[in-house]
Amino acid sequence: MSRLTRWLAPKTLVRAHCDIPCGIYDPAEAVLAARTVARMVELINGLEGNDTNTRNKFSRCVQVKEQHAEKVKREVQVIWSDYFKPEHLDAAPDLHTKVWNVLKLAGKNKQSVDAEAAAQLEAAVKEFADIFWATKK
Repeated sequence: MSRLTRWLAPKTLVRAHCDIPCGIYDPAEAVLAARTVARMVELINGLEGNDTNTRNKFSRCVQVKEQHAEKVKREVQVIWSDYFKPEHLDAAPDLHTKVWNVLKLAGKNKQSVDAEAAAQLEAAVKEFADIFWATKK
């Protein structure tokens, strides 16, 4: 790497969506992430045996489950904080409670392998997405 390239290279890596605001919001990634959490729970609960391959699959499934539970949190928080405005609360006065519930369920799914909690997360994220799309009409 040349001296100029090193000098021009960013010192800090940042990620955002989006503080402009760009107006591009879609809860589809949160919905897919919640479905992924549920699917990983299904796969984990279906594992049999204690050989190396099974333990490796277990580890990978847990890692993916936790990554996607965190993704649910991130995607919902961005839409909640950047997209929703006070006028949206007229149509969905319990929005804050619903978001709080999604975030708590995502955390619960990071902490455990619970099919019921995964199903609740999927339902809560779908409800959040439905509220979002209702505001777009």
